[in-house]
Amino acid sequence: MKFLLVLLSGVLFAASAFVTVSDQPFTLEQLRQLYSQPTSQWPKPDVDPGIQNFRELGPRPDPKFPKDNPYSEKKAELGKMLFFDPRLSSSGQIACASCHEPQLGWADGKQVSLGHDRQPGKRNAMSLLNVWNAEQLFWDGRANSLEHQLRFPIQDKLEMNDEIAQVAKRLNKIKGYQQRFKEVFGKEKFTEKEISQALATFERTIVSRKSRFDRFLEGKKNELTDLEIKGLHLFRTKARCINCHNGPLFTDNQFHNVGLTYYGRKYEDLGRYHVTKRAEDVGKFRTPSLRDVAYTAPYFHNGLFPTLEGALNMYNAGMPNLQPKTDAEKADTLFPKTSPHLKPLGLTEEEKQAVLAFLGAISSVQQRIAQPELPQ
Repeated sequence: MKFLLVLLSGVLFAASAFVTVSDQPFTLEQLRQLYSQPTSQWPKPDVDPGIQNFRELGPRPDPKFPKDNPYSEKKAELGKMLFFDPRLSSSGQIACASCHEPQLGWADGKQVSLGHDRQPGKRNAMSLLNVWNAEQLFWDGRANSLEHQLRFPIQDKLEMNDEIAQVAKRLNKIKGYQQRFKEVFGKEKFTEKEISQALATFERTIVSRKSRFDRFLEGKKNELTDLEIKGLHLFRTKARCINCHNGPLFTDNQFHNVGLTYYGRKYEDLGRYHVTKRAEDVGKFRTPSLRDVAYTAPYFHNGLFPTLEGALNMYNAGMPNLQPKTDAEKADTLFPKTSPHLKPLGLTEEEKQAVLAFLGAISSVQQRIAQPELPQ
């Protein structure tokens, strides 16, 4: 990890004096001057026609809490206890934190998580950083809120292998939880609703810390190296990242097919299609935030790419874009279609290193938090 961060900071890389993007050459000095201005005065990004709800990059926002589940410190503390409590699983061994560890970018560092009886899951665990901003949860968007999300991992036979009613019944027998739920919700007996509200409140407090990019936006212009500023410019232009990874949290919260459906092969995953049953959703997955991306390896929904370098190489090649060849494939309404926003980039090795350096600049320090004492 130390080597990665050194690499991302550009210490091992000597930047060239000029950057040419879209036939517009800029010196590094000019780029620094341009990006030292307010974001409204930055060079125009290269955004494809048809991109929906585009937002410029910006400073990390504070989390928002819904009116029907407002924040309170005691509710967040209760949710934190539940998050780290393995008694939410049938085995008493698996907690939410088992797959979402703070020191691993609130993911787990595995290709796919291991659940009940050490069974492997089907997808890579998404980071929970800034999850308050997600409009739909999971890679396929099957849950429409953090409160709704709770029941899926609890009831999944490969994950916590339990029933939410049984979890509530079990927790209701614990005097420590009776006391704390009464303090928060005004009643000792609680249901899935109160459990989900407490957990969701804590999860909305899981946010990225300020990165060097945020401090750069605040006016501390020496926070980014020349290499990182070059990477910022490429991110918004030639590298085309900003088409999907836009806004202050570097995600459009939408679903795209990046060519990793593995249709008809090992690792096949039809993504959002499993939720909507619409052919146009085959192979689409939710765009993850890139904040703290240096700590959330491995990458993509299947966790098959262990490094950012490997992921970037795939994007540089245009990602897999299979075309139907046989009559059967042409007639197959579920034959996956890679997003038209993905195409070969032609990034040089130097430019790839600059993009990687910028991704390091939007990654803050790793988080470590003390596990709470669980109610008895």
